[in-house]
Amino acid sequence: MKTTVSVILFVSLFFGINSTMVAQILDSPRDKVFDQIHLQEKLPIPYSPVREADVVWEKRIWRIMDLRQKINHPFYYPEVPQKEWKNFMTVVMDAIREGTITAYDPSKDDHFLVPLTYQEIEKKYNKTDTVPIYDPENPQHILRYEVVKEDFRSSDVQRIELKEDWFFDKQRSQMDVRILGICPVINLYDDDGNFFGLQEMFWIYFPEARPVLAKSIVFNSKNGAEKRTYDEIFWKRIFGSYVYKEENVYDRKITDYASQMDALLEAERIKNELFEYEHDLWEF
Repeated sequence: MKTTVSVILFVSLFFGINSTMVAQILDSPRDKVFDQIHLQEKLPIPYSPVREADVVWEKRIWRIMDLRQKINHPFYYPEVPQKEWKNFMTVVMDAIREGTITAYDPSKDDHFLVPLTYQEIEKKYNKTDTVPIYDPENPQHILRYEVVKEDFRSSDVQRIELKEDWFFDKQRSQMDVRILGICPVINLYDDDGNFFGLQEMFWIYFPEARPVLAKSIVFNSKNGAEKRTYDEIFWKRIFGSYVYKEENVYDRKITDYASQMDALLEAERIKNELFEYEHDLWEF
């Protein structure tokens, strides 16, 4: 009887302490001057409707965003997620795990044909290694081997590829651009930690990802009250990038026919063509 009473008291005490801890978490002080309710209701900025008959000119462009560039730092930091801030890759990986964003295999093409599951991505980029455990009294003697698992690190993604369409809409008399796909590019390292290459992880369909990106805050160094989101940054094109491919009959990248300074000049030529086409339309 005493044993039963003791067990009941212990269980009651445990749940009482646990409930108190949960209450403390839920009733924690507001870490802000005001309640943030706007972000929860935020939706992607709607696109203007476009008819096929109104598109009189179109060109497909592929770009690379280097996250080490200062203007792109909001995509790369914070490396460790904070209460309201996550870097771009953390937001995307969380959404793929939850099923709100679909990842597509980049090894086939960039036409969003072959879906990938989160488990497939995790298996590919989570590393497992067997390390020896040495005897502290005899460093030459191995006591056992242990399997060490290293999870995917968002900081290993320092580049993002963009696939976008530029077009002129005669109905609105406006040159416009729509991002179609985003592909993170991960750094590859050998067992000694030496960098040896890059690899495309997966493609995501940007219009599908916009509702998630519209609710993800990006750090704003100019004004903390202006809560920018990843969707708004892409919409306003507040990022740095360079062209690495334009649609062509050979389906080749710039690096396939130019190198070093010639490749840089070719990328600038393609970018200037977009500007000059729109400029020439308004030349009188």
